Amino acid sequence: MSQAPANERAAIELVGIDKKFGAVHANKNINLSVAKGSIHGIIGENGAGKSTLMSILYGFYHADSGEIRIDGKPVAIRDSQAAIAAGIGMVHQHFMLVENFTVLENLMLGAEGGMLLKGGVTRARGELKRLASDYGLEVDPDAVVEELAVGLQQRVEILKAMYRGAEILILDEPTGVLTPAEADHLFRILKVLRDQGKTVILITHKLREIMAITDTVSVMRRGEMVATRKTSETTVEELAELMVGRRVLLRVEKGAANPGAVVLSVKNLTVKDGRGVTMVDNVSFDVRAGEIVGIAGVAGNGQSELLEAISGIRPPTSGEILIDGIPIGRADPARLRDLGLAHIPEDRHHMGLVLRFEEYENAILGYHRDPKYGGMFLDLDAIRKDAVDKIEKYDIRPPNPRLKTANFSGGNQQKIVVAREIERDPKLLLIGQPTRGVDIGAIEFIHRRIIDMRDAGKAQLLVSVELDEIRALSDRILVMFAGQIVGEKTADAGEQTLGLMMAGIAA
Repeated sequence: MSQAPANERAAIELVGIDKKFGAVHANKNINLSVAKGSIHGIIGENGAGKSTLMSILYGFYHADSGEIRIDGKPVAIRDSQAAIAAGIGMVHQHFMLVENFTVLENLMLGAEGGMLLKGGVTRARGELKRLASDYGLEVDPDAVVEELAVGLQQRVEILKAMYRGAEILILDEPTGVLTPAEADHLFRILKVLRDQGKTVILITHKLREIMAITDTVSVMRRGEMVATRKTSETTVEELAELMVGRRVLLRVEKGAANPGAVVLSVKNLTVKDGRGVTMVDNVSFDVRAGEIVGIAGVAGNGQSELLEAISGIRPPTSGEILIDGIPIGRADPARLRDLGLAHIPEDRHHMGLVLRFEEYENAILGYHRDPKYGGMFLDLDAIRKDAVDKIEKYDIRPPNPRLKTANFSGGNQQKIVVAREIERDPKLLLIGQPTRGVDIGAIEFIHRRIIDMRDAGKAQLLVSVELDEIRALSDRILVMFAGQIVGEKTADAGEQTLGLMMAGIAA
């Protein structure tokens, strides 16, 4: 069992935690000790059992066997209320906020302070002010959540946990929706929490974050806890190998591009969002066969709306989009698929998958009219066989086409989307955040498939908030700021140069 050092009291001990979901053995006799007043990272591939383990600690699931100890004392955590009472707070990967409530209303939700709210509101406002001051968690208490940037929404989630008295804070993939600058600010907040005696458990697949912020790191693989290391005594290479069980290539290997004819041409495109705000402002560019064009930019600068317009999801306000010289106008996604366009959307939950569907159903979503699947009358045997082939080729875990898609980990859900779109052998592939919430082994696999597509002569337009990913994969980089293309750079452009352009400063 991983033990806290003798001079460090354990805030949490998990002893012999075991959990099965049918035939899936999610946690296998897990032992873990987390030192009080530390930042403890837990890493592993998607489906390794990290989130299941934390869900047991927070009362969402019950372990089949084993014991949880808080400050050395055994506790029974039957539900999230019991976890909160034990001093545990959790910030989920997908925020649990009421978007049309204010910050203060979200803070109080479930802890209103009795039937007469006035006293509770006054107390909550005062406590919010104290927490903001003590931990650097400043946020306007009267702001409506849906109008806040993602980084501030996450801050509200942390404030909710602290307001309920959390001494132990669990964060599940906290930077999956943050820009690099927002992630760095989060790390500063977590260090303040640690230095004031709080215990932080960080679930992530990003090794850079582990090395930057944690004191100790534990590695899970296929449901088992395989190693615990002091962060200062390990390396990215060792952790990657422990996670995957083999050596992992931590860089993208690719040769020079060999661009061909123009496949996608965007001319003077302007796109407005649902509020009528111009998000893409008179943008023009081309993407050629056999090249990857990356779009770098801080989230919210028009990249999402650009992809939505090209993919037929959002109608353009003005301008022209052509595929192989054919104007697509306001074509629907089905017609665009016929023209050879495939789309890996940025948000797999809202645009890429129907989570209540089984895996095999999502594996053909959008392509279900293809004659190979039976046309008007679906051939379920053919569809399921096709799904099994994709599962094997893309190492989707667990390998069960009849499992509800909601029950796959985030990274395996992403593989379902990637497999569906790439296996159509498209002429033009739009890629939004290809590795968001994906572990290092799957990142390596997805990057390899993207490079293989390029080398096979396919045109690809890539949007990612991960600047390292843009630089590693792209042959040309377009930088967006405030809805406009503010410059073009080659793939060897420096991070500082691109960062300045992304901030609207010419470089």
